[in-house]
This record gives sequence, C-alpha cells and structure tokens, in this order.
Amino acid sequence: MADDSARPERGMGAAAQAITAVVLVGALAGGMWTLARADAQGSAAREPATCSDTGDAPPSKRLSGAQLCTALNRPDLPALLGTPEEPARNAYGNDSSTELAGGRQIPTPGATVRFETYTVELTASYDDLPVAGTADLLGEVAEVKQVLGRAAVLYSNQTIAITFGGDGAGAGPGGTARSLVVAGDAKDSGGSYELSVWREDGMPPDDALVLRVAERVLPAVPGWTAGRLTGRS
Repeated sequence: MADDSARPERGMGAAAQAITAVVLVGALAGGMWTLARADAQGSAAREPATCSDTGDAPPSKRLSGAQLCTALNRPDLPALLGTPEEPARNAYGNDSSTELAGGRQIPTPGATVRFETYTVELTASYDDLPVAGTADLLGEVAEVKQVLGRAAVLYSNQTIAITFGGDGAGAGPGGTARSLVVAGDAKDSGGSYELSVWREDGMPPDDALVLRVAERVLPAVPGWTAGRLTGRS
C-alpha cells in the first residue's frame, strides 16, 4: 500500500522560527504511520473519521491535540470546504513542542483532519510573540487581516509531500498551503493559533475558504470565548 500525504513546512510560522524539513519529517514519522492506518480503516468503514487518542493531557491545562482535533473535526467542516459529500478520511491530534536556541521548549499542540480533496491543520503556539508586525517575516504575499476581532496574518506555506511505499518513506516538495495566523488574545500579547489548508492536487486553496473555516472553527476552541489562549499565564 502506498500513501501520499502533504504537510506544511514550518518556515517562520506562528512562532516566527525556522525549522528544517529534516526535523519536520522526523517528527511526523509516527503521525504519518497513524494516518496511513486510519486511512485504511476509514475507507473500510466508509464513515467519517473520529479524532484518535493523543495520549496524556499536556501540563498546566494547556490545549491538547485532542481538544484541537475536536474543535476542528466538526460535522459541517466538509460543507465549509465546499465538499459536503466528502467524509473525513482521518483525524488526529498531537501534543508536540518546538525547541528554540538555548533549549527552551515552546508547546505547539496541533490537529489534522484529512479529506479526499483538502487537508486542514490547526495548531496553537505558546510563544511570546505578537502576531502584529510578523507579515514582513512571512514573505511578500503575507496579508494583514482582522479575524474575529483579533490581529491576523494570511500567508502562503510550502508543503512537504511524504510518500509511503514498498521501499519505505520518502519526502519531497508538495503544493502550496494557505495559512492564517491569529493572535491568542484580543490584545495580541503573545501566542497564536494557526489554521492551514491545502489541496491534495497541489493547487492553492481559496483565501475566502480559509477565512470561512477559521471563523467557524476558532470560536469552538476551549478558552476562545474567555479571550485568551488556554494555559497562558
């Protein structure tokens, strides 16, 4: 069995940090195996995928991958994507972190829901960086936005295509994702959410679609209505 998947390459991202493709592929190895297995099970059952267990809850009441997956894997997500006939093929969360220079760990829990046409990813970053002013770091096509009353930036993000086959796993350039970074609170005091959407055919998704999904999904994330990124001091 072969499985071709794409994931956004974390360039500057919500935390404005450079992460190499080699590190990213290594971190995704376990998740991609889970994705491939869930894909086979989902196809057999012909039912929309449910969020898989991500293990122990993160400390300090921070958001978990499971919570983000529950918020993202909503019943109307296919309709929001414009493909109401497509059930989710797999859905899972992760409780990962990013290591900065000096060894500091930034929690970056995330969730992914994959369909035949689209894949959607939602992450939270517990860094101290405001979103306002990051457009210059994210490339010439980055656009400053206001989403649900919070500072936001919409930009293009290169995906990495990961292939599983008889000879093992391989990686190479994928298509273009559109990613929306939204401030963790109305004051933009640090931390952020990032929603990324990409198509399996490599074509960039429509910006209106990305904004539509964000405006429905983000209010369902625990802590959003309280006006802060859950777990921040």
